[in-house]
Amino acid sequence: MKDLTHGSIVRHILAMTPPIMAGMISIMVCQLVDLYFVSGLGDAAVAGVAAAGNAGFLVNALMQVLGVGTVALIAHAVGRKDQPDANLIFNQAVALSMLFGLLTLVAGAALARLYMRSVAADLATIEAGTTYLLWFMPALALEFVMQVIASALRATGIVRPAMLVRVLAVVINIALAPVLISGWGTGYALGVAGAGLASSIAVAAGGLMLLAYFRKVERYVAFKPAQWRPQPRHLKRILNVGFPAGGEFAMMFIFMAVVYYVLRDFGAAAQAGFGIGQRVLGLIQMPALAVALAAGPIAGQNVGAGNGARVRETFVKSALITTIVALGFMALAQLKPELLLAGFSNDRETMEIAFLFLRVISLNMVAQGLIFTCSSMFQGLGNTKPVLLSSATRVLTYSLPAIWLSTRPGFRIEHVWYLSIAATTLQAGLSLWLLRREFRKRFAPLPQDEAAEPVKAEPVAPAARAPA
Repeated sequence: MKDLTHGSIVRHILAMTPPIMAGMISIMVCQLVDLYFVSGLGDAAVAGVAAAGNAGFLVNALMQVLGVGTVALIAHAVGRKDQPDANLIFNQAVALSMLFGLLTLVAGAALARLYMRSVAADLATIEAGTTYLLWFMPALALEFVMQVIASALRATGIVRPAMLVRVLAVVINIALAPVLISGWGTGYALGVAGAGLASSIAVAAGGLMLLAYFRKVERYVAFKPAQWRPQPRHLKRILNVGFPAGGEFAMMFIFMAVVYYVLRDFGAAAQAGFGIGQRVLGLIQMPALAVALAAGPIAGQNVGAGNGARVRETFVKSALITTIVALGFMALAQLKPELLLAGFSNDRETMEIAFLFLRVISLNMVAQGLIFTCSSMFQGLGNTKPVLLSSATRVLTYSLPAIWLSTRPGFRIEHVWYLSIAATTLQAGLSLWLLRREFRKRFAPLPQDEAAEPVKAEPVAPAARAPA
């Protein structure tokens, strides 16, 4: 366990960011590897895998329910030096992860084709996406337990094991992808099914390695099957913090589904170009997101310790670092997008759309970095309802105008991206305002501290206080 209530905040952020970033980038690389090898199967296969991957936002919503609730409550317990409560929260989260994993498998089998029919441009894309989802669902189901374990480690200041496991899982996925997708060395190509199967095998191997690491390095919390029996009061604590954060990912699913919907009339090449561009954008956003995620446990432990000034400082320092990082990658996307997009498709139309998307949407990166930072701070504070509010605002201010514009004469694909910039900027401004309001509510100085006199005022008797 690492105590984050003392020492340099910038040093804590910089120490935690690289392992977090490596773990996240490894997940994105898995998706990019799948797209790279699937691209040889044609635009329909690329569009199908990309659209199917969007369904992961719904599963990620459930993962966030567990992950955010686990990180926030364990971090608070660590800050209070309350180990029994930290253990109880961890084991209740483990029980929930098993339930959510089972529900994911059942829902995936029942709804995969129905989802693809709602977003795909043609029958070939529907078939490719459905096949990929069915083979990819075991990976998503296994991710729940991994999420809880990694969240418990992060809440106690340990981030390196999860990073190492993610990197090793990526290596496994990269090794398996060409073998299973294209039939390298075997002569038996599984196509898009091989992409999903490679990811599922890699995640299963990663889960076993993370479990071994956890049992070796984590000393503050531990598996206790006796505590897996559902305890409603503690499950409610996890869900109260986690559900709004999960709702944020559900909003992202709606946002992405609207994009695929309005792009349907442009054909599979447009959806494929968007899918490639979106994943590359996600990759270059990872450093800023990693900085923001590092701030969450620092804020959480200091909330538990009652150190409001240090919580505020965590936000200021992390927002500054996030902005600097975002500006650097935005410049790269503007000046050298070909370095980021090379090799994903030989189709000219697909790549033109990917280039256009990346150039326009990368202008969002500073605003998105601030959104990441605010979201992580709300998680550390243990109040994620404002995060859901800001995400819902973005969905509403984007989705309704986008659907309306798609019905108008002269509608062009770049209109979708420009509208996204406006909606994201609005969300960033709202997130900053909501966080400022939360800080004032939680850490407002007492009235006597705000007085102009340098001498501390005498305490006021309760009866003499003005009504609130």
